[in-house]
Amino acid sequence: MLKKNDLAHFRKLLEVSRKKIVGDLTHLEKDTLNLSQRDASGDLSGYSLHMADMATDNFDREFNLGLASSEQQILNQVDEALRRMDEGRFGICEICAKPISQKRLVAVPYARFCIKCQSEEEKKRRRA
Repeated sequence: MLKKNDLAHFRKLLEVSRKKIVGDLTHLEKDTLNLSQRDASGDLSGYSLHMADMATDNFDREFNLGLASSEQQILNQVDEALRRMDEGRFGICEICAKPISQKRLVAVPYARFCIKCQSEEEKKRRRA
């Protein structure tokens, strides 16, 4: 079981992570998702873009959408970790119910599983 000051430390880590991710998502949304392809390329003329420029712009847009999706998944995990903290379940593996090591929580503050169970889950996913 984590001590009160340890929980406060991890809450701070999670809140800092959450703020950074929300800022990153806002930036990606502003720069990628809310601009038309023509606006994003900076081409304000009435002429069509060169095909290579369009391909690059499409690649950049898809890449940024992938980043936004990954960031949103992490944000969801951070929010869930904060919820677990409020419910008194933070730092407890959801599979084996054993404490998650503090080293792991420092590296991944939103971790749901201990190292052993996380490894088993990843093996299951690879087999599927």
